[in-house]
Amino acid sequence: MSYDDVLKVSEEVREALAEGRPVVALESTIIAHGLPRPRNLRVATELEELVRAGGAVPATVAVLDGRPHVGLDKDQLERIAGGGLRKLGHRDLPMALAAGASGATTVSATAYLAHWADIRVFATGGLGGVHRGWTETQDESADLALLSRTPVAVVCAGVKSILDVPATLQRLETLGIGVVGYGTDRFPGFYLADSGEPVDWTVHTPEEAADVLRSHDAIGPDSALIVANPVPEAEQLDPELHDRVLAEALAACREQGITGQAVTPFLLDHLVRHTGGASLEANVAAVRGNVRLAAAIAAAL
Repeated sequence: MSYDDVLKVSEEVREALAEGRPVVALESTIIAHGLPRPRNLRVATELEELVRAGGAVPATVAVLDGRPHVGLDKDQLERIAGGGLRKLGHRDLPMALAAGASGATTVSATAYLAHWADIRVFATGGLGGVHRGWTETQDESADLALLSRTPVAVVCAGVKSILDVPATLQRLETLGIGVVGYGTDRFPGFYLADSGEPVDWTVHTPEEAADVLRSHDAIGPDSALIVANPVPEAEQLDPELHDRVLAEALAACREQGITGQAVTPFLLDHLVRHTGGASLEANVAAVRGNVRLAAAIAAAL
């Protein structure tokens, strides 16, 4: 089975890549699972427009009827936003293709398919990482292992603050995944501009980030590069509110005996409900900033 038999790259994206024009990959789980309808479709359209405004071509990634798509048209975006789709990590792709299934791609699946399509820059909200209580559960996102062997630049707002951020940073180091802060020497906490943890390297402009990517390509590591871009402080979730609600959510999780894969959705839902939707607004603000920066880095390349 050939590349063209499996991967459907839109004509716009295909032409941009052939001509050496900048392209930015976008994940689809935020559309299908991360935001309520009908706002999810408005945000999906806005993110693609932000990529275009930055001089790049958007390539939203998803699986439709058993075929991975890199670059979606208006009808396909509406289909992703309509709900009822599975969430697909990279490990799910063979089964989804064989079954003719449709689904939204997570960070791991999007990064994998973007790299396969020769797209260098990928924008998302926050990475998955090492979960709290790892010593008991061994619960770690598949994002990390996939990124350790996939040379893409991932522009993100760090990892979700519900995770074990110090352990995640240690795991990134162990896996050889480079991390640079954009305009900061602090690792972002997704909803928060500062997770409380430092980063070793900082870039201040899209051109500096592009220089790091060129060096990354020149020496040829097979791992990703994380460009950690903090949500603007004016748009972050209030840190005191965040800490209080997260502590309450973790306590509720323990009291109700919630474990495994059910933990993350429970905590995120608790944050949305008990911050009056403020965590959702911080989420959207972070994604917007990451998409703008990714377009600028892709253009600088």
